[in-house]
Amino acid sequence: MFEQLCRWEGPITWQAASQGGHASYHKTFRSAALHVRRVKQGTPSVHPIVGDELRAFRRLQREQEPKSSFVFTSERGAPFTTAGFARMVERAGIEARLGFKVHPHMLRHACGYALANRGHDTRALQAYLGHKNIQHTVRYTELSPLRFKDFWRT
Repeated sequence: MFEQLCRWEGPITWQAASQGGHASYHKTFRSAALHVRRVKQGTPSVHPIVGDELRAFRRLQREQEPKSSFVFTSERGAPFTTAGFARMVERAGIEARLGFKVHPHMLRHACGYALANRGHDTRALQAYLGHKNIQHTVRYTELSPLRFKDFWRT
């Protein structure tokens, strides 16, 4: 699916790096929205693309060398593949000297934990991640230090 990659013109399609390979995305730069179709029978959703992200995509398009009809390309200008992305994430982990093998799905978990630690509601987090079963989302909120913040404040 990642090989279908995103093109600059029309709807853009790519397999989600941030979703750890669990979604395909469609977006246009006009709507500033990311339409997420999940794999593994997850729940589809629409995510907003905020100003700084939209500006980053437009800048990437302007500065991309060599120019390509694809958004994400390898150093040689070829469309990025799922395996290529996984290798890039693994190399980043090695370079960061993390001491353990890093894989793209870890980005999805990092996203879930970060949103939970910011105090986002579990049901909203469930919808954002596309989990049909709330039990798959609870793991992110169980460790959040903000779980009981402001419980008794009105």
